[in-house]
Amino acid sequence: MKPTILTIAGSDSCGGAGIQGDLKSIAANGGYGASVVTAVTAQNTVGVSGVDEIRPGMIEAQIDAVFDDLEIAAVKTGMLGSSRTIDVVAKGLQTHRPRRVVCDPVMISKAGARLLAEEAVDSLVRELLPLADLITPNAEEAAVLTGIRPRNRDEAVEAGRRILSQGARAVLVKGGHLDDDPATDVLVTPEGTRFFTAAWIDTPHTHGTGCTYSAAIATHLGRGLDLESAIELSKQFLTNAIRGGLAIGSGAGPTDPFYFLKDDGEPPWADGSAAAEAREP
Repeated sequence: MKPTILTIAGSDSCGGAGIQGDLKSIAANGGYGASVVTAVTAQNTVGVSGVDEIRPGMIEAQIDAVFDDLEIAAVKTGMLGSSRTIDVVAKGLQTHRPRRVVCDPVMISKAGARLLAEEAVDSLVRELLPLADLITPNAEEAAVLTGIRPRNRDEAVEAGRRILSQGARAVLVKGGHLDDDPATDVLVTPEGTRFFTAAWIDTPHTHGTGCTYSAAIATHLGRGLDLESAIELSKQFLTNAIRGGLAIGSGAGPTDPFYFLKDDGEPPWADGSAAAEAREP
């Protein structure tokens, strides 16, 4: 049976990121996606033109409705927007106690729009980090959380350690914004550090990469993989999804979580070895 993975995030009207991107990634990685919408955005490949938050009572009702009926194998959180949304989501997770939680600390859109209020950063650290098995900041988000803007592997490790000290159980500092090695992600845990490296794909069509990646990791955790294996398989998947990026719209197009359908290939979760390997460029 497919594991049911719950994404708690904002809606992206152009479909590449947020709830829509998460659900595609969950399905592409062998899960069944359920959702709790925290905000509605008006956006396209060029930028975000509007954001409306969902009222806390409705967010709470969505969380309760999903958990009361479905067996949730893992939860992924994305855009939460404000302290009041973080508060209701954290309370929902404490009440229902999902087995695995991945937190993607969405703060700023690819086009530069603010998606997490400045006053909400402390709430994210205080309320959500201790509930998450993994937090997946990019370099810019790591800078907001720690004051360190990592430019290389060593600085990414230091940023990860600082986030661990804030209460996180494991931190994956994504390398897309690193200067020296942009295709390397840095996992920092109390047990040590591991680097996940893949080919760098030179393309503008990377809308939704963070959502796609974190949703894939949550899905593989829900399938029963250990953390490092879930990240490794998701990294391979993301590389191929970026390689298959879709040139839609006039801005940054989205990744393609279903890249494997183009040539009748196997989905990334179908086999633990050959089918999961990233294809050569």
